[in-house]
Amino acid sequence: MECKVKTNDGTIFISEDVMMKVVGYAALECYGIVAMCGKRATDGLVEWLGRENLSKGVQIRNVGDMLDVDLFIIVEYGISIAEVCKTIVDTVRYKLESMTGVKVRKVSISVEGIRI
Repeated sequence: MECKVKTNDGTIFISEDVMMKVVGYAALECYGIVAMCGKRATDGLVEWLGRENLSKGVQIRNVGDMLDVDLFIIVEYGISIAEVCKTIVDTVRYKLESMTGVKVRKVSISVEGIRI
Protein backbone atom coordinates (compact mmCIF):
# COMPACT_ATOMS: atom_id res chain seq x y z
CA MET A 1 0.00 0.00 0.00
CA GLU A 2 1.19 3.46 -0.82
CA CYS A 3 -0.39 6.83 -0.04
CA LYS A 4 -0.60 9.67 -2.51
CA VAL A 5 -0.54 13.25 -1.30
CA LYS A 6 -1.45 15.81 -3.93
CA THR A 7 0.16 19.24 -3.62
CA ASN A 8 0.20 22.33 -5.82
CA ASP A 9 3.60 21.21 -7.11
CA GLY A 10 2.72 17.58 -7.87
CA THR A 11 2.06 14.27 -6.15
CA ILE A 12 4.06 12.74 -3.30
CA PHE A 13 4.06 8.96 -2.84
CA ILE A 14 4.70 7.75 0.72
CA SER A 15 5.32 4.07 1.40
CA GLU A 16 3.32 2.14 3.96
CA ASP A 17 6.51 1.34 5.89
CA VAL A 18 7.34 5.03 6.31
CA MET A 19 3.85 5.84 7.58
CA MET A 20 3.92 2.92 10.02
CA LYS A 21 7.27 4.06 11.42
CA VAL A 22 5.98 7.62 11.88
CA VAL A 23 3.05 6.18 13.84
CA GLY A 24 5.32 3.93 15.93
CA TYR A 25 7.74 6.70 16.86
CA ALA A 26 4.89 9.09 17.66
CA ALA A 27 3.27 6.51 19.95
CA LEU A 28 6.52 5.75 21.80
CA GLU A 29 6.97 9.47 22.57
CA CYS A 30 3.87 9.32 24.78
CA TYR A 31 4.14 8.96 28.55
CA GLY A 32 2.95 5.61 29.90
CA ILE A 33 3.63 3.46 26.85
CA VAL A 34 6.34 0.86 27.44
CA ALA A 35 6.54 -0.85 24.05
CA MET A 36 4.85 -1.63 20.79
CA CYS A 37 3.96 -5.28 20.40
CA GLY A 38 2.68 -7.76 17.88
CA LYS A 39 0.90 -11.05 18.23
CA ARG A 40 2.34 -14.26 16.96
CA ALA A 41 -0.29 -15.97 14.86
CA THR A 42 0.80 -19.45 15.93
CA ASP A 43 0.68 -19.29 19.72
CA GLY A 44 -1.06 -16.03 20.61
CA LEU A 45 1.81 -14.89 22.84
CA VAL A 46 2.57 -11.22 22.92
CA GLU A 47 5.87 -10.39 21.25
CA TRP A 48 7.64 -7.23 22.49
CA LEU A 49 9.13 -5.20 19.70
CA GLY A 50 12.05 -2.81 19.92
CA ARG A 51 12.45 0.44 18.02
CA GLU A 52 13.78 -1.38 14.96
CA ASN A 53 10.47 -3.26 14.59
CA LEU A 54 7.98 -0.45 15.18
CA SER A 55 5.98 -1.21 12.08
CA LYS A 56 5.02 -4.64 13.42
CA GLY A 57 3.00 -3.02 16.23
CA VAL A 58 1.10 -0.87 13.74
CA GLN A 59 -1.50 -1.58 11.09
CA ILE A 60 -2.83 1.02 8.66
CA ARG A 61 -5.63 0.88 6.11
CA ASN A 62 -6.71 3.27 3.38
CA VAL A 63 -10.33 4.34 3.67
CA GLY A 64 -10.96 6.55 0.69
CA ASP A 65 -8.39 9.33 0.92
CA MET A 66 -7.96 8.86 4.70
CA LEU A 67 -6.21 6.33 6.95
CA ASP A 68 -7.35 4.11 9.79
CA VAL A 69 -4.55 3.27 12.24
CA ASP A 70 -4.44 0.30 14.64
CA LEU A 71 -1.82 0.17 17.40
CA PHE A 72 -0.87 -2.74 19.67
CA ILE A 73 0.84 -1.53 22.84
CA ILE A 74 2.03 -2.39 26.34
CA VAL A 75 1.55 0.23 29.06
CA GLU A 76 3.17 0.98 32.40
CA TYR A 77 1.39 -0.36 35.49
CA GLY A 78 -0.26 2.30 37.63
CA ILE A 79 -0.87 4.76 34.79
CA SER A 80 -4.40 5.57 33.61
CA ILE A 81 -4.84 3.46 30.49
CA ALA A 82 -7.60 5.76 29.23
CA GLU A 83 -5.35 8.83 29.53
CA VAL A 84 -2.40 7.09 27.88
CA CYS A 85 -4.61 6.01 24.97
CA LYS A 86 -6.12 9.49 24.56
CA THR A 87 -2.64 11.01 24.44
CA ILE A 88 -1.48 8.41 21.92
CA VAL A 89 -4.50 9.00 19.66
CA ASP A 90 -3.96 12.78 19.68
CA THR A 91 -0.19 12.52 19.16
CA VAL A 92 -0.34 9.90 16.40
CA ARG A 93 -3.05 11.81 14.53
CA TYR A 94 -1.12 15.11 14.77
CA LYS A 95 2.29 13.67 13.82
CA LEU A 96 1.03 11.57 10.92
CA GLU A 97 -1.07 14.38 9.46
CA SER A 98 1.59 17.07 9.90
CA MET A 99 4.50 14.94 8.61
CA THR A 100 2.78 13.25 5.66
CA GLY A 101 -0.25 15.38 4.79
CA VAL A 102 -2.49 12.29 4.93
CA LYS A 103 -5.69 12.73 6.96
CA VAL A 104 -6.36 10.20 9.73
CA ARG A 105 -9.95 9.01 10.05
CA LYS A 106 -9.49 7.00 13.24
CA VAL A 107 -6.86 5.59 15.58
CA SER A 108 -7.68 2.36 17.42
CA ILE A 109 -5.53 1.06 20.26
CA SER A 110 -5.31 -2.47 21.58
CA VAL A 111 -3.60 -2.69 24.98
CA GLU A 112 -1.94 -6.12 24.91
CA GLY A 113 -0.38 -5.99 28.37
CA ILE A 114 1.07 -4.00 31.24
CA ARG A 115 4.56 -3.89 32.67
CA ILE A 116 4.90 -3.99 36.42
